[in-house]
Amino acid sequence: MKLSEKFRNQKLNIKFTLVIIIFTIVPIGIFAGILFYIMEKNVVDENLNYMEYTMQRNQDSIETNINSINMSTQFFLSDEHLLEVLNRTKNGETLSTSEWLEFKNQDISALERLVNNNLLLYGVRVYAANDNVQEMMPILYQESRMQKQEWAEDGDYLGWHYNFNDNIFSSYTMRQNRKIISLVTPIIDSENGQIGTIEAAMTMENMFPSLYEGIEHEWSCFVTTDGESYFGDETSEGNEALLGRILGEFSGEEGIQVSYIQTDGQNLIVTYLPVKELSGVLVCVKDITQNIKEVHDIRNIFVVVMLMLIGVLAFFINSIVQRLLKQFYEILRSIRKVQKGDLDVVIENCGKDEMGELGTQINKMLARIKQLMEDNLNREMLAKNSEIRALQNQINAHFIYNVLESIKMMAEIDEEYAISDAVTALGKLLRYSMKWVSGNVMVEQELEYIKNYMALINLRFDYEIYLSLNIPDIILKQEIPKMSLQPIVENAIYHGIEQMAEDTNIYIKGRMEGHDCVIEITDAGRGMTEEEVEQLRLKIAGEMDSSGGSGNGIGLKNVQDRIHIAFGEKYGIEIASKLGCYTKIMVRIPLTHEAY
Repeated sequence: MKLSEKFRNQKLNIKFTLVIIIFTIVPIGIFAGILFYIMEKNVVDENLNYMEYTMQRNQDSIETNINSINMSTQFFLSDEHLLEVLNRTKNGETLSTSEWLEFKNQDISALERLVNNNLLLYGVRVYAANDNVQEMMPILYQESRMQKQEWAEDGDYLGWHYNFNDNIFSSYTMRQNRKIISLVTPIIDSENGQIGTIEAAMTMENMFPSLYEGIEHEWSCFVTTDGESYFGDETSEGNEALLGRILGEFSGEEGIQVSYIQTDGQNLIVTYLPVKELSGVLVCVKDITQNIKEVHDIRNIFVVVMLMLIGVLAFFINSIVQRLLKQFYEILRSIRKVQKGDLDVVIENCGKDEMGELGTQINKMLARIKQLMEDNLNREMLAKNSEIRALQNQINAHFIYNVLESIKMMAEIDEEYAISDAVTALGKLLRYSMKWVSGNVMVEQELEYIKNYMALINLRFDYEIYLSLNIPDIILKQEIPKMSLQPIVENAIYHGIEQMAEDTNIYIKGRMEGHDCVIEITDAGRGMTEEEVEQLRLKIAGEMDSSGGSGNGIGLKNVQDRIHIAFGEKYGIEIASKLGCYTKIMVRIPLTHEAY
């Protein structure tokens, strides 16, 4: 028992200790969180800037390489002697040996020097339109030689081709392990059509140096618009699988795009460069997961050290708080007697400090509990009496129904069918009004009640009030507070129709407005002036006193209040009237049940 009591006494100590610890570590935690967030952000920003700068260099290099290939191609296309030889061979002419030697020593040698002087180029080759040429390596080749290249297998081979081996000679092995990118351009003559083909080639390593740099934690890839991806020598299937997710993070905008992406536990800095001339994009990725992990490791060490310090601090704080709450524990012993059911306990010797005030408040609380227990007992007795009265009312209702049923049978025996119908309507009306309903009713139930009400009302007058209903089926199935339409009909009779004393109509029409149902109740009565309509609106809205007098709008205000309680302020009733013509009450309710 002593151990249990000691444990209970220490609960408040722990709470105070936790509060002090929280107010101590929260500022430290916030500061540390901001510090480590800044550290991580600096790592990310530093690598973002580095990758953007690297991609800018790649962009400059690629543009230079593309310009080199395009300029070389244009130079070959502008060589008149070359075009003349290709035209003559296309027409089937045979050049003499001296003409070939002269062509080789002058034009071919000049073109070869142009290619050799450009160290970026792998080579520039001209393929004739047929085999009626003397091959002059490394510039001029027969058409059949071109067919050995991988890109020539495709009928539409013009344009850029990527990452293929040089197969022009089957025994040409010196540089076959190097992947090549080339631009294939047709040589077109206005008379003979295509007289040859130019292939300006460069190694993939020269065009995309970032693919072959082999920097740790970095890799690059060139992706064409056809979905083909080209990596460097050191790649992996993991990078290929990751590439698809990376590409989905970028838009099709031009220019360099840099992004920090976290996926599958990896922290990646990704740069994205659309290369319009090559119909593709260059993607460079740097994995900074290790850098981020180092920041997280420092953070984790900090958290462990802080937890150890908090443990030591909690021990000393708990000891101090326990001494401060010694008087409180003495008050707690008295309270435990109350827990056992003794409400006559009075805490004595309450001091003037905070603990003494606590004892005083507990004494007041015990007195209040006694009073509440007495009040609760009285309420239970009232509830029992109400149940008895409700049961009596139920018995009285059944008695009335049975008496009305007997009167109906007597009227039918005497063939007084009008009286029988009136009694039937009265019975239905009483049954509906006296039946307890905790929630809402359907619109069709409320309308059935109104029909019975109108049948009884017409017994009173020498004239006839006709009821016209035009309600869609979907509105008939909606919910509405019970007895919310009948007061409107009653209002129409007593304040709009009865003073006219002549045959007239009451129209009840339903329509849909979006997700709202609107039920219009219109009487062809005396109507109201604009001033009367405005006063009635103010009474319904509660902005004008509606007590006393007839026609004061209290019935309509009750309907408005009940609809607001059931469905919210958006719904309720609206009024439109014209003096000497009509009065229209529009009831707006929500669509609570969709049509089947």
